[in-house]
Amino acid sequence: MTGNTPQHDPDHPYDLVGVGIGPFNLSLAALAHGVPGGLATAFYEQRPAFHWHPGLLIEGATLQVPFLADLVTLADPASPWTFLNYLRARDRLFPFYFAEKFHIQRAEYDAYCRWVSERLPGLHFAHQVDSVRWNPERRLFEVDFTHLDTDGEAAALGRSYTRNIVLGVGTEPYVPEPLRPLADAPGVPVFHSADYLAHRDTLLAAEHVTVIGSGQSGAEVFLDLLRARPAGREGLHWLARTEAFAPMEYSKLGLEHFTPDYTRYFHALPEQVRGELMPRQWQLHKGIDADTIAAIHDELYRRTLHGGWPDAVLTPGVRVRTAGRVATTKVELHLEHLQQSSRSRLTTDAVVLATGYRERPVDRMLAGLDPYLRHDSAGRARIDADYRLVLDPSVTGSVHVQNAERHTHGVGAPDLGLAAWRSAVILNAVTGKEAYPLPRRTAFTSFGLDARETPGIPAQGRKLTPLARHL
Repeated sequence: MTGNTPQHDPDHPYDLVGVGIGPFNLSLAALAHGVPGGLATAFYEQRPAFHWHPGLLIEGATLQVPFLADLVTLADPASPWTFLNYLRARDRLFPFYFAEKFHIQRAEYDAYCRWVSERLPGLHFAHQVDSVRWNPERRLFEVDFTHLDTDGEAAALGRSYTRNIVLGVGTEPYVPEPLRPLADAPGVPVFHSADYLAHRDTLLAAEHVTVIGSGQSGAEVFLDLLRARPAGREGLHWLARTEAFAPMEYSKLGLEHFTPDYTRYFHALPEQVRGELMPRQWQLHKGIDADTIAAIHDELYRRTLHGGWPDAVLTPGVRVRTAGRVATTKVELHLEHLQQSSRSRLTTDAVVLATGYRERPVDRMLAGLDPYLRHDSAGRARIDADYRLVLDPSVTGSVHVQNAERHTHGVGAPDLGLAAWRSAVILNAVTGKEAYPLPRRTAFTSFGLDARETPGIPAQGRKLTPLARHL
C-alpha cells in the first residue's frame, strides 16, 4: 500500500455518492449527469470494470424486458445515454431497425452498459467502499474506501464526504445449505449458474449433469447443455422445488405489477400483508419465459423423431435434502419429492445451481450507521416511499437503496424496467425538486379500493364509496 491517502475536501462535499456500479446505480449516475444545474457525484465500484452477469451471457439469451427498459429512457428519452443513442454511436441504428427486435440479447445489454460506463464522468472502478459513517459535527456522511491496483490489492486509502448516499451493491449467488460444502470445495464440479460460462467446457465433458432450479437461469442452462450434447446421450437431469416448470406471468395486465402504480400500492400495505403477499407472487418474477419453455420442448421433441426418448429427465416438486461425494469423482444428491413424500438418491458427475440470488449483506459497511437505523418487526431496514432508509431524525442526510427493498416495494425491486423511474424518484428526493417529471398514473389496474392506499395517483374512473370499516 502506498503512503498516499486521497482526501476529498469536506468543505466541498458531494451531493451524492453511490456505492456499487451495477445497472441500477449506473442508471442513477446517467440521470444525475443530466440534472439541470448539475450535481456533484461520485460512484465507487470494487470491480475493475463494468460487467453484468458475465457467466450467463449465453448465446441467444435475451432480456426479459424490452429495450426501452434501458438505463434512462423511461425517465428521460432525450438523454444521451439511451440504448438507441448507443446504437447510433456504433452505427447500428438501421440494422437494429430492420431486425425488429423488441427484446435484445443479454450480451448486447451488457455491451451497452459498458459503453455508458466508459464514457460517463464520476465513476470510479477499482474502489472498494469499506465503511460509511455519519459525522454529526460536519452534518455529512464520511465514506472510506480503498483504491485497488490491477491485481486487486490495496494501493491507497481515501475518504469522501457527501450529503447523500445511494447503496447499489447488488446481489450475490445463493447456494442452498445442503450444497454449500460441495460448492466451496476446490475441484468439486458444483457451480452456481452465475459462473456457468466459465465452467461450460467442464460441464459439456461430464457424462451426466444435474441442473437445480426452476427459474429462467436454470431453463437457459438446461437448454444450452441440451443443444450441445449428442442425441441419445444427453445425460441431463433438471430438478426444481416448484410444483411445475411454470411460465412467468407475462400478460399485459400481469406486467402492471411492475409499474410505479403497483409499487406505491404495495408500499402502502401493512407490513404483515406485504410479507404474506411476496411468496405468492413468485410466478411474476421467478417463472420461465414462455419462449424458453417452448424451445426446450421443441429440442426434446426433435430428439424423438427417429424413435426413442432423449436421456433427459425433468422433475419438479423435488428438494435436495443432503449432498456428498461418492467414488471420489461423483456427486450424490439425496432427494425428497414433496408431493409423494418419497426419497431417492441421484448420482451425477456435475451440478449447476440455478438457485437464484440474495441481497449482498452491507451490515459491516454500515456498522457506523447502525445506531441511527430504524427496523421493522422482522429486523429489516425500514424504507420510505422514496427509497430512503428510515434514520434517526438527527441525521439530516439521506441513504437511498436500489434493489434492496423488495420487502417494502414489492416484486419490481430487481426489475430493470423500473430502474430509470426509481433513479428519477431518488434524484427528485435528493434535489428537493422535480428534476425529472414523472407520470402520475402508469397502470390501467386499480390495485386497491381505498384511494388513500395509492397516494399521488389520480382517480381511475368512477369514485367508489367505502363501506364502514369493521371495528
